[in-house]
Amino acid sequence: MKAEEHERLESSLNYADHCFSGHATMHAENLWPERLTNVAQILQLVNLWNLTFQKRGCKVLVAAGTHGMMQGMVLSFGGLQFTENHLQFQADPDVLHNSYSLRGIHYNKDLINLAVLQDAEGKPFLHVSVKPQEKPVKLYACEAGCMNEPVELTSELRGHTFPVMVTQPITPLLYISTDLTHLQDLRHTMHVKAILAHEDHMAKQYPGLPFLFWFSVASLITLFHLFLFKLIYNEYCGPGAKPLFRSKV
Repeated sequence: MKAEEHERLESSLNYADHCFSGHATMHAENLWPERLTNVAQILQLVNLWNLTFQKRGCKVLVAAGTHGMMQGMVLSFGGLQFTENHLQFQADPDVLHNSYSLRGIHYNKDLINLAVLQDAEGKPFLHVSVKPQEKPVKLYACEAGCMNEPVELTSELRGHTFPVMVTQPITPLLYISTDLTHLQDLRHTMHVKAILAHEDHMAKQYPGLPFLFWFSVASLITLFHLFLFKLIYNEYCGPGAKPLFRSKV
């Protein structure tokens, strides 16, 4: 392969146009079959992945060959998408109950590792680390809404953590960019109504059983105790009730 061709393909990995648009493929069962029994099924699956990439803004990666396809799969698995000025993580906040890690995401000649982890209380958070490849390039990141000042990502081994915040309406959970000003301006263009912690968002999504159910249960318990009290009263205090104590003769 000529040096120019190699450089062109390498650049396509470092900035993958608008790949991957749409919801994450993590839970797309037809893209992750349990078993492939023959060559025809393998070819059919490859064609399905290829078509998915073509329709989701990943034509540049598909043209880059095997490495491009692998990069596209990593982006699609977690719902990562490149835009003109940043890389955004737009996973569904309702399905972050599993921990997973996406490694080797090419961005501006650097490699980014992104993980969804759980703390001791089971609350999800994001962990990001960077592995510079050539000349150090400053990268910045901010969580959903970008209301807090963007954080500069470094190559520190401990990486960087971000809380999972959920906006209304829903926006990506994390933004990464080489342009600090772009992220600072981004907060003014989202026009979100509210920003909730992940646990507060889930509590609103699944508030539990409705009030009418609990009212019905309480009513049944109350009626049962009233009925029981009536039986006891009739037994010992009603007409023809038996005396509580028998006199000794």
